[in-house]
This record gives sequence, C-alpha cells and structure tokens, in this order.
Amino acid sequence: MPQGKAKNVKKVSTKVAFASFGRLLKRIMKDYPIQFIMVVLCVIISSGAGVVGSYFIGNVIINQLLSPYMKDVVTEFDWSGLTLNVIIMASIYLVGLVTNFTYSYMMSVIGQGTMQKLRDELFAHMNTLPISYFDRRGHGDIMSVYTNDIDTLREMISRSLPMAVSSLATMITCLVMMLISDLLLSAIVLGFALLIFFITKFYTGKSSTYFVKQQIELGKTNAYIEEMTNGQKVVKVFNYEKRNIEGFKKHNDAFFHYSVKANRFSSVLMPTVNQLGNLQYVLLAVVGTLGIVNNVQSVSLTGMHYLNVGMIVSFLLYSKSFVQPIGQISQQMNTIALGLAGASRVFEMMDEPSEEDNGYVELVDAEADENGNPVPADHKTNMWAWKHPHGTGGVTYTWLRGKVNLYDVDFAYIEGKTVLHDINIYAEPGQKVAFVGPTGSGKTTITNLLTRFYEIEDGKVRIDDININKIKKADLRRCLGMVLQDSKLFTGTVRENIRFGNLDATDEQVEEAAKLANADSFIRKLPDGYDTMLYAGGASLSQGERQLISIARCAVANPPIMILDEATSSIDSRTETLVQEGMDAIMKGRTTFVIAHRLSTIKNSDVIMVLNEGRIFERGSHDELLAKKGKYYQLYTGNLIEEAE
Repeated sequence: MPQGKAKNVKKVSTKVAFASFGRLLKRIMKDYPIQFIMVVLCVIISSGAGVVGSYFIGNVIINQLLSPYMKDVVTEFDWSGLTLNVIIMASIYLVGLVTNFTYSYMMSVIGQGTMQKLRDELFAHMNTLPISYFDRRGHGDIMSVYTNDIDTLREMISRSLPMAVSSLATMITCLVMMLISDLLLSAIVLGFALLIFFITKFYTGKSSTYFVKQQIELGKTNAYIEEMTNGQKVVKVFNYEKRNIEGFKKHNDAFFHYSVKANRFSSVLMPTVNQLGNLQYVLLAVVGTLGIVNNVQSVSLTGMHYLNVGMIVSFLLYSKSFVQPIGQISQQMNTIALGLAGASRVFEMMDEPSEEDNGYVELVDAEADENGNPVPADHKTNMWAWKHPHGTGGVTYTWLRGKVNLYDVDFAYIEGKTVLHDINIYAEPGQKVAFVGPTGSGKTTITNLLTRFYEIEDGKVRIDDININKIKKADLRRCLGMVLQDSKLFTGTVRENIRFGNLDATDEQVEEAAKLANADSFIRKLPDGYDTMLYAGGASLSQGERQLISIARCAVANPPIMILDEATSSIDSRTETLVQEGMDAIMKGRTTFVIAHRLSTIKNSDVIMVLNEGRIFERGSHDELLAKKGKYYQLYTGNLIEEAE
C-alpha cells in the first residue's frame, strides 16, 4: 500500500525563506502598524532598562555604599542619596517589566491576528483554485499547511522573533556599555563571545538540520495516519493491520530519531553557553580584582581611568547580559527557521494561480414578453436567460434551454498526452445521452469539460449555442447538476446537505426534492428526520442512502442540465429501483448525461455513445446499437451475464 508523502514539507532555500520573511513583515506592518511600532519601542526600552539597571547597581549603589570607607576619614553615610538611587533603579526595572509585558502582549495579538488573516485568506484563495491543483496535491499535504506550517509560523511571530530581537538589542546595548567602561575587559568578553558564536553555529547548524528533517517526517507521519484512517475498511478486509502498524512504526521511528538528534544538539547548547559564561565571569572577576588591588590604570572609549569595585560589578553584569542572549538567540533560530519554512509553504499555496474565468455571459432572472422572448426581470421568476453582451454595445437574451454541443474536442490532462480525440456530441434540450465504455475510455473526462473543471485543448463546447468560454464559470455551473459515484456529504443536518444544491430553497422545496429522489421515506425514519446531524461524510448512513441525499441535492438545484456519473453503481438492486424512479422524474424535461456501469439502466436513452481510448466508436439508440452487433452489443450482452450472476 502506498505511503502518503507530504509534498509541502520539503526543505526550502535560504533565499526563499528570507523572501517569505520580508513578505510576512510587510503584512504585519500593513495590518498592525501602530502595534508594531509599539513593540519595537518596548523591545528597545525593555532591553535598555536591564542594562541601565546594571549600571546603577555597580557605579551608583555599590560605589555609594563603599564611598564612606574609600577615604582616609570615614564620613557620614548618605542615606538620602542611596534611597534616591534605589528608587530610580527600581523605577527603571519597573519600566522594563511593563514594556516587556506590553511587547509580549502586543506580539501575541499580532501573531494570532496575522494567523487569523492568513488562514482566512488562504482558505478563500483555496476555493478559487482549479480542480487540477487538488489532483496534484494530497489532502494531507494541504491540511499540513493549515496545521503544521501555520502553527510554526505563529510560534515564530508570537514568541521566537520578539525574544531574538530583544536578545540582540540587549547584546548591542551591553556591548556599548562595556566599551564605554573598559576596553581590556571588553576584549575578554568579545573573545569568549567569539568562541561561543562558533560553538553555537555548530550546534545550531546540526539541530536546525534535524529539526527540518523532524518536520518533514512529521508531515509524512500525519499523511500516513490520514490515509490509513480513511482506508480502515480496506485495511481490515485485507488483514493489513500488521503491515499498517509496521508502516506507522517506520515513520514514527524516523520521527523519533530526528527529534532526538535535534533536541540533543539543542539541549546541549544552553548548558555549554552557560558554563562558558560562568568561566568568563570568573576570569573577569579575577582580572578586575587584580586591577583594583594593583591600582592599574585602564582605558575605555571615554578615556583613561582606574578600576573600582562598582565598575567591575557593573561589568560583570554587562557580560552576563551579553553572553546569555547568544544562547537564547541560538535556541530561537531553530523555531525561526521552521517558521520561515512554514511561511514559504503558506505563501507558495497562496501564490498558486486561481482558476481563470474570462467569461462575460451570465444567467439572469427572466420573463417572457408578448412574443415569448426573454426579457430581464427584477424579481425571481424561476426562469433563466443568458445575458450576452456584444462588442457593439448591444445585449441579447437567450432562454436557458439546455442544448449542449461539442465540436471536434481534443483534451489532454498533460500536454502532449491527448486522452480525448475528435469528440462530437449533439444533445438537444431534454434529451438523455448515455456514455458507455471501459474504464479510462474518457467518459468522466467529457463531463468534466462541460463543467470547465478542465479546459479543452482544441475544438468548441457550446451550451444553447454559446461558447462556454464566454460564460462565467459560476453561471455555467449554476445550470449544471451533478451526482457522482462517490457521494459527498458534509457535517450538518440532512436538510442542510440537501439545501447545499440551492441555498435559497425553502424547507418545503427541500422535502419535495427528497420525495422526488425517493429519499423522503428513509429520512423521516432517522432519529431527528430532516434535522438529523450527519458527521464524517454521513458515515452513519448506508452508501445508498447517501446517494439518495446527493440526488435530492441535485433535484433541489433544479438544473436544466444533469450529469449522472455512475450514480447507481454502489446501490443495491432494490434501492436502485427507487433511485431510478426518482432519477427518471428528475431527468424529465432536462438534458441529461449519464455514465452507467449497468447498461440496463440506460436502455431508454435517446443517444448512447460507446467510447474507447478517448474516441467515440459507436452512437445510436439502444435498439440501433444492438442491431449493429458491434462494441455496444458485446458490452451489453456481457453486462447482462454479469448482472444475472
């Protein structure tokens, strides 16, 4: 059984990651300009408050405490000066605390708000993408963008980026203060910082590599779980449980392996940095003490000076504040790298080109004039007409009748590999046209062209003699109703699922459509009737019941053109009889295209087309094709034998 591979969790280049960061930053500044400015100011103030506090501890308070004893004659202690400086220092730390809380709070607002906007925009854009996009991407891949990538992006914006920026601001401020205080001691700190930088680079590089691999494997694991969860019936009926467990264990072991290595390097880094910081701390204390004892004259950016206890204490605090952020930044770089990779995949999906729609012909409510011709109406009439603007400035109105024509149509899913050749179909309003043929002969592909899920390679497709390329896709699809082999129901009530075909339908219209589809009787037997909640695609219903609801959904849409793609193939014979009666009632007066496995259900079709290898081999009525004793005759007689068996 194939294993799901999440395409969207591939590793991205540094160039793409930084481009995504710039794009993300522009969005934040556009959506939250005031909050962003406040965050920047608060980060700077918060970082500066800690450093200024260190200055007060050393150069003001300690020197002031020792000043009476640093002279030949002991003087009276200046309590008022000490109290004032303590109040100033406490105020500075309080400002730092308030600004730290403020920027943390604001970044949570910015982070969550940005994620909300991204999810809204992403989902809205996803609904504009062509069907071909979903053919190329697995559902697990797409879900991973909404879950894994969005979550890592949120973590980066809300926590990692502010912490990294704050740490960097603290380092810069501390460096300036150290250079102002003493160049020799600064050189010691910078030497250790250089050593810590290379160690950090090594550990961060290793951990980042494995964190990315961990994320990739997480995507594969999630895709595998989703695939196997959806396929539980197949897993159980073919006794695949053991292999299924082994497959998951393989992914889980790989995820464990990369997670251990990623966290091993990440976890070792901080203790290493801290111990080097402690070693540096001791060395600075020793050098500073020796300088004080020996009355050594040193130099700083402000000039020559003698070392004193307060200066050394401040410098020790500066050095501590300078080294600690290095480890903090390195720890956040892994999250930032994952967040940027996630951002690039989010933007990659958002940059996917939307489904093109250059149509200008649209459906409008219409009523008949005295000659029976359509004219636009300003109210609902349940009658529709095509509003066709012309280049000359005029507008013509044509009744929506359901006439469908395909002329010399060629089509290829992949360029150069044509799957439909010279398809010609002429369906008059109200006719029933059936497609038969082996799997892969192109039956469903033809119906996908009518809905413009895909664009033809050559030829023309017309509805009511209007080229469908000129019709707005939304209006084109409003005149089409589809019932597929794989019925798709959504979480909601039975009534809501039927109303999906026409959101303006009343309860009476919904129930009338269900009666037409022969679904009313079984729906009323459900626990809450039409208000019964359906979950997991209607898993509590039988396949036949789900199909009946799908047919009722199509009926309530009241389309002039219907497409039934193997609509009864998964229904038992007894249910099929009920469904067929309902479908016959629904198809009455509508142009209908039927793809059927059971050929006995299409005998009353006006035209039956036999397809093979993307070409129409035979066409005619049931009796005409049987008389020819060609391909249809072989399929029909063989099909009857299969049904009898």
